[in-house]
Amino acid sequence: MLTFHLKSTTRDLLGGLPERSRRVLTDRFGLSGKGERRTLDSIGKEYGITRERIRQIENHSINAVRDSESYAALAVHFDELKRAFSELGGALSEESLLSELAKNLHDRNHIIFLLTVGHHFKDRREDADYRTRWFVDEQLLEAVEKALSDLYESVEADKLLPEEEFIENFAKLLKQGGVKGRSSEALQRWLLISKRIGKNPLGEWGRVESPHVRIKNTRDFAYLTLKRHGSPMHFVEVAGGIEQLFGRTAHPATTHNELIKDARFVLVGRGLYALKEWGYEPGVVRDVINGILEREGPLFREEIIERVKRERYVKDATIAVNLQNAMFSRTKDGRYTLARK
Repeated sequence: MLTFHLKSTTRDLLGGLPERSRRVLTDRFGLSGKGERRTLDSIGKEYGITRERIRQIENHSINAVRDSESYAALAVHFDELKRAFSELGGALSEESLLSELAKNLHDRNHIIFLLTVGHHFKDRREDADYRTRWFVDEQLLEAVEKALSDLYESVEADKLLPEEEFIENFAKLLKQGGVKGRSSEALQRWLLISKRIGKNPLGEWGRVESPHVRIKNTRDFAYLTLKRHGSPMHFVEVAGGIEQLFGRTAHPATTHNELIKDARFVLVGRGLYALKEWGYEPGVVRDVINGILEREGPLFREEIIERVKRERYVKDATIAVNLQNAMFSRTKDGRYTLARK
């Protein structure tokens, strides 16, 4: 995206500085061949001075670069960097910006240096809600951060939304803040500024604290696998689905154990699991019958069988056997009801 040579530009900008100032900036930004960024403490120990003194040298050297003839001569390069930055959205997380503009670690360090000395660019450090971000228009950044905050509040705790719908909701909030007409790609980059919303491996967005977004273990991968499938699956199929969708090794026995432990899953047949959020009731067959009779009152056997089979993949005979449990009694007209305690 950038047509000028990053390292040559950096070399020219540092060329007019005294030796120590040039070395401090080179070490602080990782501009040497190794690309290693050094701390204030380590540089201070090398020179036998305090970290605060190194900080002062760093700040003074940055200002000296900005005021130099070299900077003025290379203004066209900073203008090009600003145009590229604006085309990407004008406000981006540092990681997102570098992934777009830099080809390798060395290039990343040089871009950070140019952003730091360039008078066009400002940054805000990482905080509780947002990642480190750079911007050329502070008013735009304020509007984006306000929309991101409102977007987080608008999403239910465990709700997941498809990316297209999530971006559409974000665009509406941006429009309310006076920002409109931006590309979907720019909006996706702005989403990456927030630390409170995120995307799971299936491309669905939600709050990062949701286990459906921040995937930690086999249970979470199993949840996404079942959700993508849309209907009950045998635990062996779930394990296979995890491997196919996410490239993650999942042993059937381990997957089965994890499904048993998690209340998000309901055993609906021999080895078959469904998501509770689909409306399946937890418990064995007699528990399902109990819940049906509590909600609907006395029912004939055929009615109970039909309703139970919405909840469980079991044979009619299995349901009939469970109706003989002492939990249930049969009325004179042949219907079943809950036994009186």
